[in-house]
Amino acid sequence: MNNTHKQLTSSALAIVISAIIISGCAQESKDSAKQSQPQSTSKIQSASKTDSSAQARPELSEVAGLVMASEPQADLYQGSKELHRSAKVMTSSMAQRIVSSQHVSVSDRNFSLAPTTNDKFESVVQNGNMVAGETPVSTFSIDVDTGSYSTTRRLINQGQLPTKNTVRVEELVNYFSYDYPVPTNSEQPFSVNTELAPSPYNADTQLLRIGLKGFDVAPDKLSASNLVLLLDVSGSMSSADKLPLLKQAMLMLSQQLSAQDKVSIVVYAGASGVVLDGVAGNDFTAIKTALSQLNAQGGTNGSQGIQLAYQLAQKHFIENGSNRVILATDGDFNLGMTDHQQLVDFVASRSKKGIGLSTLGFGLGSGSASYNDHLLEQLSNKANGQYAFIDTLNEARKVLVDQLSATLLTIAHDVKVQIEFNPAVVSEYRLIGYENRLLNRSDFNNDAVDAGEIGAGHTVTALYEIRYNDSHNRLVDPLRYTATESTQIDDAKVHPHTANEVAYLKLRYKAIGEQDSQLITYPINREQQLTHLHQASDDFRFAAAVAGFGQLLNQNNYVHDTDYAKLITLAESAMGQDRFGYRHEFVQMLKTASVLDKQVLMTEPETRWVSQ
Repeated sequence: MNNTHKQLTSSALAIVISAIIISGCAQESKDSAKQSQPQSTSKIQSASKTDSSAQARPELSEVAGLVMASEPQADLYQGSKELHRSAKVMTSSMAQRIVSSQHVSVSDRNFSLAPTTNDKFESVVQNGNMVAGETPVSTFSIDVDTGSYSTTRRLINQGQLPTKNTVRVEELVNYFSYDYPVPTNSEQPFSVNTELAPSPYNADTQLLRIGLKGFDVAPDKLSASNLVLLLDVSGSMSSADKLPLLKQAMLMLSQQLSAQDKVSIVVYAGASGVVLDGVAGNDFTAIKTALSQLNAQGGTNGSQGIQLAYQLAQKHFIENGSNRVILATDGDFNLGMTDHQQLVDFVASRSKKGIGLSTLGFGLGSGSASYNDHLLEQLSNKANGQYAFIDTLNEARKVLVDQLSATLLTIAHDVKVQIEFNPAVVSEYRLIGYENRLLNRSDFNNDAVDAGEIGAGHTVTALYEIRYNDSHNRLVDPLRYTATESTQIDDAKVHPHTANEVAYLKLRYKAIGEQDSQLITYPINREQQLTHLHQASDDFRFAAAVAGFGQLLNQNNYVHDTDYAKLITLAESAMGQDRFGYRHEFVQMLKTASVLDKQVLMTEPETRWVSQ
């Protein structure tokens, strides 16, 4: 590049950044002006149950100081249009790209030009490389949450990359459905599928994919549901991507329900109140009217709302049905029971009584709100539910319409995975993701230890990168004073049926209504090994691309032979049918992240990422 070209490029970049900063300041002024407007401070009252029409009358607008006089119902897609327009205007946030090398550590540096927020994303210690001869067994709980994917998407659309070690890679992978075989045995709630092919992350390594597929149930075949919608209507929920989007999402959900279902609505801000008390699921008018009356103001006493919601869930409990609280919020709890462990323990105790909790997050980094991704994920983990982040109307439809059966109907409890690698074949292995789902080896057979749930139609995917004993790319030298590999191989000859096994897969789960777990096992043989990555299925290659993206965002030290360009090519080669366009959307996000990553490297060239 000649000097003239460099000067023109630098000038153009400066103009773009200046325009973005000016635009951001103008928007901030508008937001400040809106926030300075006076708000109503009506007292909170609880509405008593009468009949479905009376429960939604405008005179109940005093409930929680939040249910105001009826306002015209917004166009169902207006919020989506506003979000789409705002997404087009990408802020020039120099992403929080953490660059690591053998000599430089700058993981705490923040290159974002956008205002910092108090959003809480828990940092995890990434799984390391394990030696099969020393620690042959890996155990973890399954995870069907997807919140980390959509929060990552939201940040990237705002011009930021997530902070190092805050992306839960398994939630990126499990955001997508995969075409695994459906269960053939009605007594087993899910099928098990494995695939083994060369890894795209490192030379001379292999990638093992474990896939589970739950049996599906059509929405009209679902058992009766008792749903309590616990809605945050505190002051921070006023922006278009929060309460307005939440209302539209709940309307979408209510349109899927029938007369056999029960719906209650509890709202909370500085205090809590009941808006609907067990109306029929098909009473759409009552539900719509109640939602349209909600306005945002006050603090965030979420713990009081949770207690009230569980009281209603118990009041309308349906035997052999789906009893669930759905918590929708933009932030942390700053009033009432603010000790997060108390909250987690509370919802965990109620799940043992048959009432689950699913969490839906809305909005990031808006005003004084502190979005707590970690708390919402942990609450759903301990309460037999799932966590999703709703950033668009399309995401609301995905979670609450397309995947309604998975959201409402749990088909297996406490699903655990344990895999034993054969040291005679495998020298090293690494579990990708699931860091906060790891279990002790002894936990696998202990039915008192809680684990994840699978909903109807859910797919769950886990990936291991492994190295064979004959690999030339091993990270760990053999120990001097332990059994040699030749000894291990000789030992394997004593059990010839295991000599060619890569690993032995075991799964435990509890059938619905059962307290004792069931065990299923699968040997994984080296004959399954594919010679080339392109021979693997579309699902395998796409999942590998998504997991690679998560590892790049976390700046994983064990990814050496991949980059954004390679992952884009890999994902584009594995689009499959992509009926809803989610895979195409992922490729666009991957390309945007690649540009943001380059911006950081241009801004701070001395911190260029050097893989270890």
